Amino acid sequence: QVQLVESGGGLVQAGGSLRLSCAASGRTFSTYVMGWFRQAPGKEREFVAAISRRGGNTNNADSVKGRFTISRDNAKNTLYLQMNSLKPEDTAVYYCAGSFTTGWPSRVPGQYDYWGQGTQVTVSS
Repeated sequence: QVQLVESGGGLVQAGGSLRLSCAASGRTFSTYVMGWFRQAPGKEREFVAAISRRGGNTNNADSVKGRFTISRDNAKNTLYLQMNSLKPEDTAVYYCAGSFTTGWPSRVPGQYDYWGQGTQVTVSS
């Protein structure tokens, strides 16, 4: 079993920055692909970014390219999402997720086996 706990969300003005963290426990962190997804009120969960097991490959949604950076520290069992130049449309609950079934940083939520409880990010205009 894997437990994922997000932190770092909050309220920020447009143009500001936040860094989300996702602490993992329960299984060797470096054995699974990790991703970030988000869900805004009334909308479906959408892909944000994903990273390979060792961090050598990343996959980013077009909407966040050049603004968000995903990274991981396998020694600390932690996933990160650095979010810069935030926009009001980035407002959502952000979830981290782990996958044992995909060998590539997938954009597909159904390929992720474990999910955190989410952290709220609100960007004011």
